[in-house]
Amino acid sequence: MPVVSIRHTTTYRYRNPVAFGEHRMLLRPMESFDQRLLQAEVEISPEPGLFRHVHDASGATVGVARFSAAAERLVFDARMRVDHRPDAAFDLEAAGGWLAPGRPAYEADEARELATFIDPRHADPAVAAWAQRFLAVHGRRRASSVVIEMMEAIRGEFAYALRLRGAPQSPAETLERRQGSCRDFALLLMEAARSLGLAAKFVTGYVYSTSPKAGRTGGGHTHAWARVFLPGCGWTDFDPTNGIVGNVDLIRVAAVADPRLALPLHGSWRGEADDFLGMDVTVDIQVEAESQLPQGLRVALAR
Repeated sequence: MPVVSIRHTTTYRYRNPVAFGEHRMLLRPMESFDQRLLQAEVEISPEPGLFRHVHDASGATVGVARFSAAAERLVFDARMRVDHRPDAAFDLEAAGGWLAPGRPAYEADEARELATFIDPRHADPAVAAWAQRFLAVHGRRRASSVVIEMMEAIRGEFAYALRLRGAPQSPAETLERRQGSCRDFALLLMEAARSLGLAAKFVTGYVYSTSPKAGRTGGGHTHAWARVFLPGCGWTDFDPTNGIVGNVDLIRVAAVADPRLALPLHGSWRGEADDFLGMDVTVDIQVEAESQLPQGLRVALAR
């Protein structure tokens, strides 16, 4: 399995020295059985007076920086290395996982735990009608099959439009325009799954490619996709932009109920209105051979 190196640099530029308020960074990959953080560090200029990490409501790691010095540039240079072990098996779904009109997707106790992620945030009839079409023909289907077909429909029938900044458009807008960014596609799939009673999350992170032939859309930059809770299988990644099932080539940073909770970096500054000159973001992702890991570390990670 690959070891992935990520360097994510954000630079804010100002005409004159300005003062900075608190900034929060959502850049550090999540720890899990399928992705293990080997190294994570961030250099910030000017050096903050206070810097620490906290866990947010979703469990993601957030860096918090507070500043005392004014400057014409503010730079966040994050470097991470991740041991990535993707998997997309559905063999555990054999014990359940059926979807049918009017039939709850989960047992009562499980549904209560997942309620935050089942309730639609965009209760739009057009989205619900679009999702129902994947159930209407068969009436009773595996949850994984329904989500995969919705994912493939978005990838095959909608045009991808690169948009690196800004909030996702509404799922209804994406349906009407038949195009969108990775954030738009993720939100549409998430809300469509919720309309069928499935729990779903909005995921932000990074996409890379272990094969030059794969040609991942959005590769080498931040990326967004959806996670759906499949009965028996648990949380499973679905990327409608690239047609990925499971987390192959996908590294999670945050998985939240609402996209507004997954901003990679946000904060405030004080100065004149025309002092802000712009923001530059670069992401470099390199895939290392597993053999580059020290032997002792490879054994420890395998346990």
